[in-house]
Amino acid sequence: MTAPVLTRPAPPSWTRIARARVLLELRLFLREPQQVVFSFAYPVLMMVVFGSVFGANEVSPGVSFSQYFLAGIAATGIMLTSFQAVGMGIAEERDRGDLARLQVLGTPPLAYAGGKAGQVLLSTAAQLALLLAVAALVYDVPLPDDPGRWATFAWVSLGGALAGTVLGIAVSSGVGSARAAAAGIPALAIVLQFFSGVFFVFTELPAWMQQVAAVFPLKWMTQGMRSVFLPEQAAAAEVAGAWEHGRTALVLLAWVVVGTVLAARTFRWRRGA
Repeated sequence: MTAPVLTRPAPPSWTRIARARVLLELRLFLREPQQVVFSFAYPVLMMVVFGSVFGANEVSPGVSFSQYFLAGIAATGIMLTSFQAVGMGIAEERDRGDLARLQVLGTPPLAYAGGKAGQVLLSTAAQLALLLAVAALVYDVPLPDDPGRWATFAWVSLGGALAGTVLGIAVSSGVGSARAAAAGIPALAIVLQFFSGVFFVFTELPAWMQQVAAVFPLKWMTQGMRSVFLPEQAAAAEVAGAWEHGRTALVLLAWVVVGTVLAARTFRWRRGA
């Protein structure tokens, strides 16, 4: 009589671990009241400031300041929830030793990144829903009634959130400590907001600022959002005289690829490791 052969169960796949980590990341996110309030309040506060200061003033005939700047506010909200929050959060987790413990447990890096991406996408969707509700109900900003515009809103939001997430993972390894990340990443985010037409009409910025901004995804996210919320004739006021959806998609996709490669090459479980 032969003894039964004991087989060790196969470890869970990285996709299963990633799904579990999405729920965990959401719980961890909700346990940080300051982060939750900042993520949801900052875009709404910007909307309140622009709506209160400029009121019914128009950027161009038929386009109010609130309507014009809603695009930039939506885009910068995505950037803050993805790039800034992820970059600072991972640096802090590394300093606390959380990442080292995950490495010991055998967590695949891809599953860890997938958990971050899932949390960012869900948080971004909730943040944008709140922002659009405030813009429409409080400041009478007209929202699109064309399914095609909502499709554009979806792919610009998705591309921007994914690009921001992988770039946040990549930058978290380059900034060093959590303290350095808390100082450097928000400073970079603010500069990009000024350069990308979030606070000003983009075509009124100096040409060199426009050229620098065109390298980074925030400018293209903002332009893509303008194509959603502004009338079609407003495209003539863009630098190229068109919304450039194809170029916007290519730039966002390129940054997703570049960010993924950088994150894969630079990600560390421990500082200096």
